Amino acid sequence: MSVGEDAARLVWNIGLAITAVPIAWQTLRDARHGRFATDIVATMAIVGALLLGQAIAGLVVVLMVRGGGALERYAEGRASAAVRALEEAAPRIAHRIDDDQIVDVPAGSVAIGDVLLIRPGELVPCDGVVTEGVSDLDTSSLTGEPIPIDAGPGTAVMSGTANGAGVLRLVTTAVASKSQYARIVELVRTAQSHKAPLQRMADRYAVWFTPITLVICAAAFAVTRDWTRVLAILVVATPCPLILATPVAFVGGINRAARRHIIIRNGSALERLAAVTTAVFDKTGTITVGEPRLDRVHVLDGRDADTVLRFAAAVEQGSSHRLARVVVDATRDKQLVIPTASSLKEKPGQGVSGIVDGQVVRVGSRSFVLAVSMADGEELLRLEAGTAALRAYVGIDGHLAGVIEYADELRPDVPDVLRTLARWGVTRLMLLSGDHAASAQAMAARAGLTDVRGDLLPEDKARVVQELMRAGEVVMMVGDGTNDAPALSQASIGVALAGHGGGITAEAADVIILRDSLTAVGDAVAIGHRTTRIAKQSIGVGLGLSALAMIWAAAGGLPPIAGAMLQEAIDVAVIVNALRTVRGDA
Repeated sequence: MSVGEDAARLVWNIGLAITAVPIAWQTLRDARHGRFATDIVATMAIVGALLLGQAIAGLVVVLMVRGGGALERYAEGRASAAVRALEEAAPRIAHRIDDDQIVDVPAGSVAIGDVLLIRPGELVPCDGVVTEGVSDLDTSSLTGEPIPIDAGPGTAVMSGTANGAGVLRLVTTAVASKSQYARIVELVRTAQSHKAPLQRMADRYAVWFTPITLVICAAAFAVTRDWTRVLAILVVATPCPLILATPVAFVGGINRAARRHIIIRNGSALERLAAVTTAVFDKTGTITVGEPRLDRVHVLDGRDADTVLRFAAAVEQGSSHRLARVVVDATRDKQLVIPTASSLKEKPGQGVSGIVDGQVVRVGSRSFVLAVSMADGEELLRLEAGTAALRAYVGIDGHLAGVIEYADELRPDVPDVLRTLARWGVTRLMLLSGDHAASAQAMAARAGLTDVRGDLLPEDKARVVQELMRAGEVVMMVGDGTNDAPALSQASIGVALAGHGGGITAEAADVIILRDSLTAVGDAVAIGHRTTRIAKQSIGVGLGLSALAMIWAAAGGLPPIAGAMLQEAIDVAVIVNALRTVRGDA
C-alpha cells in the first residue's frame, strides 16, 4: 500500500474518531443511567469500523445517527407550524387609555383593569369586557365559527379575536400571558412535548434488539470467523432514525388536529383516541345546542296562544333573565306585535310583572305566578305530569292564563358523529345528564341513544365512568360544563367542547375542541386511528427491513459500506412515511 493510501486511510480514521466521540460519550452516559438504546449498536459499529479499517462504513453510521436527529428536528419544525403560526399572529401592541390619552404599550405589560382601545381590523390583545362601542368580531381563529358575532357593552371578548369595522373600548379581565390566546398556544406546545406509550414501546424495542443483534453477530462469527461480516451486521442493525419515526408521527398527528381547532394535549391522548370502545356524552351543550328555544304555549284560561305569548313578551322585555329573551325573540319571529308594558317589576330568580293593556301580567316560576292566580287544578296537574320540560307560567289578572315550555335543540351533526364513532370501533354509546331522567331520555331517543342516565350529580357521572373502565372499557367522556370536569378527568380520554370558553372543563380534558361542533369529536378519533396506524406501520416496516438486511449481511452478501447505505435508505424511508401524519394523505 502506498504512502498516499496510508495517509488517506489515516485521515478517514481520524475523521471517524472525531465525529464518533460525541455519540460514544452519549451512549456511555445513557448506559451509566440504565438507558440502553440502539445507540449501543451504533457505537459498536463505529468502534468495529475503526478497528477493521472500514472508516467509510463507520462514517455512514455517524451520518445515520446525526442525520436522524436532523430529520427529527425537521419533522418537529413542520409539526410545530401550528404553534409558530399562533405565536406569530399573537397581538404584540395594545392601545391603553391613560387619562384620556392613548398610549401604545407591549401587550405583555397590560394589567387587569386597564382600559384598551381596539381599532377596526386589529386583534384583541387580552381577554376583556366591552365597555363602549359596537362592532362585529371574527372568532374563527379561536372557535372555528365562521359567522362574526355582534359585540357591544357587556360583551366578553377573548384575546386573538379580530375586530371588525367598529371601534371598541374594553376593560381587561386577564393579562396577555393568561388570556385565551396564550392558553391555546401553551396547550399546543405542551401537547408536542409529551411522549406517547407507543413511543416508549419503540424505546423498549432497544432493550431486546441489542442482545438479538449480538447473538446474530456471535453466530455469524462462530461460523465464518469473519469480523468484517460481524461489522456488516452491526451496521445494518443501527436503526436510530427508526426510533424517531414514532415521535415524528405523533407530533405530526397533534399538529394535524390543531389545524382543525382540536388541541390534543399529548401523544398518549392521541393513542388512546384510537383505542376508545365506549363514548359517553353529556346532554346540555354537548349533544344539544345548549341554547333554550320556545317549544310550545299551553293555554288554560280560554285565551289563544298568540295573545298569551304577546302579553308574556311585553313584560319579559323588561327582564334580564336569559329565558325572557327567548320569549321576546320567539314572539318577534312569529311577527306578533308586542304591546307596551308599564310598572315593570322583577323579582330576581322568580319572575317579572307589569301592566299590559290595563291588565296585570305575571311571568315566572310556578310559585311566583300561582301565588296570586287561580286555575283548574286537574288540568294543570295533567300538563305538568306530561314531561319534565322547563316552564314559565303566565298569569293575567289573577288567573293562570298559560304555560310556556322551553326545549333545547339537538345538534344537527349528532347522527353523523355517532355513525363515525361506530365506524371506528366505538361499540357502546351512552348519555349522562344532570337533567331530569324523563328529559334526558326524550333527548336520547331523538339522538338515537338507548343507554341513558339522568338526575346525575357530577360525582355520579365520574362514578359511572369509573364503573365502565373497571369493566375493561376504554372510555371517552365528552362534555362542556364545569359539572363534567370530574368525569372528564376520570375517563381514559376526556374531550371538552370549549368553543364558548372552557375554564376548568378544558383543564380537566385530554382533548380540547375549540370550535362549537360535535363533528370534531369524530375527527379527533379518526386522527388518532390514522396516526397510530402510520406509527405502527413505520415501526413494523423498519424492523422487517432491518431484519432482512441483517440476515443478508450474516450470509456474506452485504459488505459494511453497502449495508450502511442500505440501512440509511431504510431509516429515511420510514421517517418520511411517518411524516404522512402531517399531511392530508391516508
